Amino acid sequence: MKPLLIAMIGGAALVAASNVAAAEDNRGHAGIEDILSRYETALNASDTNEILTLYADDGVFMAQHSPPNVGATAVRDAYNAVFEAIDLNIEFEIDEIIQLSTKWAFARTRTSGLVTVNATGDKISEANQELFIFTKTDGGAWKIARYIFSTTNPARR
Repeated sequence: MKPLLIAMIGGAALVAASNVAAAEDNRGHAGIEDILSRYETALNASDTNEILTLYADDGVFMAQHSPPNVGATAVRDAYNAVFEAIDLNIEFEIDEIIQLSTKWAFARTRTSGLVTVNATGDKISEANQELFIFTKTDGGAWKIARYIFSTTNPARR
């Protein structure tokens, strides 16, 4: 009888631990979904200051056809250059969010919408695929640690 009781207690502990891990994972997903929503809003508003609040201090922005922008100053300069050149009207679709540990997660997303070229006023269809790597700060907030994207638009001829 004693081994059965021990097995039942052990099983209950495993179920409880699993439920706690699932709850933490869901909170992590909600926090990351919030960051992605805020990022989408900031992109559409050309709001570099808001974007910087979403990045870790040592964050890296890797835009296609450009060298990596490492750290807050470089990330700020890169987004300012983007917003000087274009206005975005895009929507994110989250394909997956995977929490790798208590401090690291990634999200794979896609965006679609329109880009307005500021110099000409031309409106161009926009479609990208993105990979975000998130880190959790000591204060418990998720931040963008690394971000890279590439176009999924057909090649222009």
